[in-house]
Amino acid sequence: MTNLQDFTGRSALVTGAASGIGAACARALAERGATRLFLVDVDAAGLDALDLGCEVHRIAGSVADAALWADLEPRLTGLDHAVVNAGIGAGGPIAGLSLADWRRVMEVNLDGAFLTLSTALRAMEARGGSAVVVSSTTGLKPVPGIGPYGVSKAAVAHMARIAAVENAGKGIRVNAIAPGGVDTAIWEGSEDFNRSVASIGREATLKAMARTTPSGRFATAEEMAGTILYLLSDAAANITGHVMVSDGGYTL
Repeated sequence: MTNLQDFTGRSALVTGAASGIGAACARALAERGATRLFLVDVDAAGLDALDLGCEVHRIAGSVADAALWADLEPRLTGLDHAVVNAGIGAGGPIAGLSLADWRRVMEVNLDGAFLTLSTALRAMEARGGSAVVVSSTTGLKPVPGIGPYGVSKAAVAHMARIAAVENAGKGIRVNAIAPGGVDTAIWEGSEDFNRSVASIGREATLKAMARTTPSGRFATAEEMAGTILYLLSDAAANITGHVMVSDGGYTL
């Protein structure tokens, strides 16, 4: 029986690949046979720590750097898959944010996602492929105090849908995933989270945060990677322009 989630002989681009969902995707792609991976992250040490057993091109830099993509694009020709994952978190009510605070998030989460996806689409034009953009349930459900993050994630989900329509005729599928709470390092940028961890520990902190999720827990990065690889794979050949929610019931 043919394994429709086999990536043998395929190439893939993953951003935000040094940790969390990105690293889990890189490992899963390698485990399922991908032969060439392009991994992008600002964390060079994190990229170097990934031992994947296939051809790996590690690119240390910001996804918001247009020069990075101009340099990388010629090497991506014939790309099969892309995971548009890099992002940063931010807090604070909209009325209290400076333009600099707003732009800092948009530069990575939206501009960086645009540069990643547009470059990947051009690289796939010759023979088709698939891409998954990592959005968030905060792009679907208004959550106070994280304005720029939620807005950026709503924007990238719609960008994925527009790209799906524009590229379907070229044999390129584009979908998005909207995770709820996931246990990744992104939380460590929150002062409230770090204070709670110092007081009661990480596990108890995540459990407390998950009280608003019907499943009562946060997902793992590996669980998110499994869903992303499904959307990338031939098993999802008839799915494009979809925003798949994976949130343990949070948006219900």
